[in-house]
Amino acid sequence: MMKNSNSPFKIVVIITLVIVALLIALVVMINNNPESNEEKALDKQPSIEGQPTLGDSNAPVTVVEFGDFKCPACKAWGENIFPQLVSDYVDTGKVKFSFINVLFHGEESKLASLAAESVYKQNPEAYWGFHKVLFKEQPSENHDSKWITTEKILEVARSVSNIDTENLKSAIENDSEMKEVNKDTELVTEFDVKLTPTIMINGTMIEDPFDYEAIKKAIENALEGN
Repeated sequence: MMKNSNSPFKIVVIITLVIVALLIALVVMINNNPESNEEKALDKQPSIEGQPTLGDSNAPVTVVEFGDFKCPACKAWGENIFPQLVSDYVDTGKVKFSFINVLFHGEESKLASLAAESVYKQNPEAYWGFHKVLFKEQPSENHDSKWITTEKILEVARSVSNIDTENLKSAIENDSEMKEVNKDTELVTEFDVKLTPTIMINGTMIEDPFDYEAIKKAIENALEGN
């Protein structure tokens, strides 16, 4: 009788030990997973040839944003992190900054990207003004509503100096710069971009794009390596 009454207790103990062992193995696996680190270093960085680029072309460090004009987090990053990055590193000649389009929000993302690429092709100096105003037009609430239209794009373009809106309208209607948009999509796939904004610094992907200290550390490390 004693032997039989102890059997369930022994089974519970064994099951508990097995669970503990599995939990320990899981913790070890997570800690050894390189994707759990703050930064993920890749073998290469995205090519910025032909991409809108801000700053000194000879700057030793390249910062790339994979972003989507429909993405509220991208808007927040542009308003809160980007100005500090420009002030600290772009204006000082240490960093050049490029933007690569991501089409995670479908047709509206595609239209905005096509328009931005068309503006860049027409007048590279007008691109960043257009970029900034288009993000500003993103609704603070209900950003999933359809707000990126050709009419909105032309309205934005008219508010930025030195953009020929008739030329822009024609370029959008004829998909003139779709090749550039597709090139960006290929880079998104190649670098396995899952979230926007994704920030890469000389081939290092920052886990939290809103952690400016991590961005600064990656830039400083890259500067020391040059």
